[in-house]
Amino acid sequence: GSSWAIEDSHLVSVPVLGTEGQGWDSIFRLPDFTQISNPKIYIAAATLAIVSSLETLLNLEATDKLDPQRRIAPPNRELFAQGAGNLFAGFVGAMPITSVIVRSSVNAAAGARTRLSTITHGVLLAGCVFLLPTVVNRIPLSALAAILVVTGFKLASPELFKQMWRDGRAQFLPFIATVVAIVFTDLLIGVLIGLGTSLLFLLHSSLRRGMSISRENHASGTVNRIELADQVSFLNRAAIRDALESIKPGERVMLDARTCDYIDPDILGLIRAFRDETGPARGISVSLVGFQDQYQLPDRIQYVDVTTRDVQASLTPQRALELLRAGNQRFTSGHRLHRDLARQIDATSTGQHPIAVVLSCIDSRAPVEMLFDQGIGDVFSCRLAGNVPSRKAMASMEFACKVAGAKLVMVLGHTGCGAVKVACDLATADAPTVAALGLENLPYLLEPLRESVRMETTIAADRTSHNAVFVDRVAELNVRNVMRTIKARSFTLQSMLDAGDIIMVGAMYDVKTGIVTFLDAPDELAVAAASSGTGRARL
Repeated sequence: GSSWAIEDSHLVSVPVLGTEGQGWDSIFRLPDFTQISNPKIYIAAATLAIVSSLETLLNLEATDKLDPQRRIAPPNRELFAQGAGNLFAGFVGAMPITSVIVRSSVNAAAGARTRLSTITHGVLLAGCVFLLPTVVNRIPLSALAAILVVTGFKLASPELFKQMWRDGRAQFLPFIATVVAIVFTDLLIGVLIGLGTSLLFLLHSSLRRGMSISRENHASGTVNRIELADQVSFLNRAAIRDALESIKPGERVMLDARTCDYIDPDILGLIRAFRDETGPARGISVSLVGFQDQYQLPDRIQYVDVTTRDVQASLTPQRALELLRAGNQRFTSGHRLHRDLARQIDATSTGQHPIAVVLSCIDSRAPVEMLFDQGIGDVFSCRLAGNVPSRKAMASMEFACKVAGAKLVMVLGHTGCGAVKVACDLATADAPTVAALGLENLPYLLEPLRESVRMETTIAADRTSHNAVFVDRVAELNVRNVMRTIKARSFTLQSMLDAGDIIMVGAMYDVKTGIVTFLDAPDELAVAAASSGTGRARL
C-alpha cells in the first residue's frame, strides 16, 4: 500500500502467449484497408517517414564516429533497410522502427565489429519476447530508463559540450538550441528548430562571404584583387558593393571570376554598373577576368603585370630591392601574386626589362623567381655552383645592368650549400685530392670557396660538412667575397655603383624556411649611396 510500491503499470508489459486473451492475433494485427482513403493515414505515414529518416541519418553519423575502425556506413542502404522494415511492420501491426544510437553504442562498447551483432541483438529481443515474456514483464521501466540515461550521458559528455564551444559560436549555439528544443518538445520539432538556427548562421555567414579582396603590389603599382567565390548569390551583394566602394579614386581593381560557377543576375548588374559608370567616374581602372561567356563580361585587363621599359625607368635601385624583399615575404607567407603566365609570355615576347640580376647557386632548392615571387622577365638569373664569380657570370651581370637596365645586383647564397660542403671537406688535412674525386674541372669552383674557408676563424672544432653552422658561416663569407671580387674585376659595375645607377646586395636563403636574409652592404657602397642622396645607406 506504500506510494513507493511498484505496480503493474511500472513494469514492462509484453503479451504472454497461451494466457487468456493473449493469442497470436494479439501480437500480429493485419492493416485495416477500409481506411485507405483516410487522409490522416497519409499524414501520419509521412510524419513517421520524415522523423525516422532524420533520426536514422543523425544516428548513423554518430555511430560512424563510435566505430573504432572509422568505417562509413552507406546512408542509402540504411534508409532502404529501414523502409523495408517499416513496410513489413505495417502489414503485421508492429510499431515503426528506426535506428537507435544507444543500442549501437552498446554494441560498439562491447567490441562488436560486424552487422552480425545487430542481427544477434534482434534475435535475442525476439527470443525474450516470445520465450521469456514472464521474466521480461518483471523488469521495471525505471531500470530501462536508467540504462538509457547512463548511456546517453556517456554519449553527451561534458567534453562534447566543451568541444562544441571550442568550435565557435556558429557551432555551439545551434547545438544548444537543438538539445533544448528536443528536451522540451520532441525529436522532429527539435531537429527542425536546430536546422532553422543553423540556417540563420549560414545566411549571416553568406552575407559576408562570396568574395575575397587583397592588395597586390606589382612593379607597375598596386592592384586591388577581388576574387569571387564559386557561388555568388544576391546575399553577397552588400559585401561586394562595400568592397567596390572601398576602392579609392585613381586605383586599379581586378574582378577575378575564374573559380566561379554561378553569379546572381543582380550581382552581374552591379559589376556592369561599376565597370561602365561608377569606376570611370571615380578614375578607377576596372579589369575583368574569368567570367563565363553567358554573363557577357569579356576579359579586360587594364594594368600591366610585367616590368615594361617605362616601369623599369621609373624604379630606383632601392625600390627594386623593396620589391624583392616584399616578394620573399609573400613567398614565405603563401600569399603569392596572381599572375597570368600566358599573358606575361606574350607581353615579354618583344623585349625584357628586368629590375635585378641575381647571381645564385645551381641548387634546385633555390629558384630565384619563386623565392622573390617575380614574374616572367622581371629578373635575370646567373646560376653557378657556389655562386662563384666567373668572368662569364660577370659579363652577364654587366649586360643585365648596362644594356638591359637592371637596377640591382644580388649575390645570393644559401644554407646547406653542397659546393661549400665539398670545399670545407677538401680543406681538411686528410681530405682526398680533387683528382681522386674524378672531377677535373672542380678546381675552378673550389678556389674562391677555399678562400672563404680560410677566412672563417671563429670556429675551431669540426670544420667539416658535418657542422652546419660552420658551412653556413663559410657560405655567408663567400657571398661577401664574391661581392668584393665583382667590384674589383668589373669596372662597368663599379662605375654604375659609384654613379648610384645600381646597388649591390648580398643575401642568404634558408632552405628550411624559405626566408632570404639580406646582408649589410659593404662600406664603400654605403658611402656611394649616401653621396647620391637616394637613401640607400645600409640594408
